[in-house]
Amino acid sequence: LISHTPEPEKIIASAAKLCYARADIDTVMEGLDTEKSREFINMLGQLGHQSPIEHISFTFGIENVSRALLAQITRHRIASFSVQSQRYVSEADFKYVPPPQIEADADASAVFKKAMSDSLNAYNTLADKLESRYIAEGMDKKSAQKKAIEDARMVLPNACTTKMIVTMNARSLLNFFTLRCCNRAQWEIRELATQMLFLVRKVAPSVFNNAGPGCLRGKCTEGRMSCGKADQVRAKLLVNN
Repeated sequence: LISHTPEPEKIIASAAKLCYARADIDTVMEGLDTEKSREFINMLGQLGHQSPIEHISFTFGIENVSRALLAQITRHRIASFSVQSQRYVSEADFKYVPPPQIEADADASAVFKKAMSDSLNAYNTLADKLESRYIAEGMDKKSAQKKAIEDARMVLPNACTTKMIVTMNARSLLNFFTLRCCNRAQWEIRELATQMLFLVRKVAPSVFNNAGPGCLRGKCTEGRMSCGKADQVRAKLLVNN
């Protein structure tokens, strides 16, 4: 967690107070200690009034995740993303994320590692060949390198790691945690979402103490697609367990 709105619970409470009390902008923050702020937040939860939660945001630095995860997290559109570019940054020695189920099988792991090695060799071969051609055509070396990796990147695998900075407001995060902390989410983004959840709970516990998949707050919402492990999920994610 790189940054967040200062005094996040107080900011939410001030927005709620403005909605439901005769408060002025100059005095709306008065009297909002920790206990009073949490009372306002609990009231919002009971009413289902979520717009005041949008006034606080959290910025995360994320690394050592796969491009496959990138494709999933950017589906959460009410967020801001800055991602390390494969167009401008060379992947000549790229790292990759091995799926645990593949790593657990020696034969499968060998196939996977060979595929990564083949991709790396193909990438570097293509980048070198294209760079040499562009230089022969009169392009300077730096420009030739950049243009070469632009096309060479097309052979890079989904497992190739990336880095990003992501900012979401609290309402978007609650939705993100509902979908991505669920056992039905893909393993990598589920682990990322869980780590993010634990970080924001330290900053705004009243907002995020019950955040996570639907089974934390009641019956599983996945219907016949349920994992059937609600008790295990609650034991892992609920604050009082």
